[in-house]
Amino acid sequence: MSINQERINLFRADLNVAFKANSVQIEDESHLHAGHAGAATGGGHFKLTIVAPEFEGMSKVARHRAIYAALNKHFPKEIHALTILAFTPSESTS
Repeated sequence: MSINQERINLFRADLNVAFKANSVQIEDESHLHAGHAGAATGGGHFKLTIVAPEFEGMSKVARHRAIYAALNKHFPKEIHALTILAFTPSESTS
């Protein structure tokens, strides 16, 4: 198992503690940012797609804040950048 796959498993565990997620998909996009100054810290670039009922009635900013709070201990050492797509079950197309 790669170091980033181990990180993804930790991220997923923390998200599952914070949310009753219907779906959590985390993609390692670090390879797209090779040579980027932020990559030198060791933190990766990830894309998160999450569907959770807790997001009902929350603005996009509030959803992102809740996700950042759940993953806070991983910044900046393991996560340098995070793209977030956060949906309620009714907004999800999956």
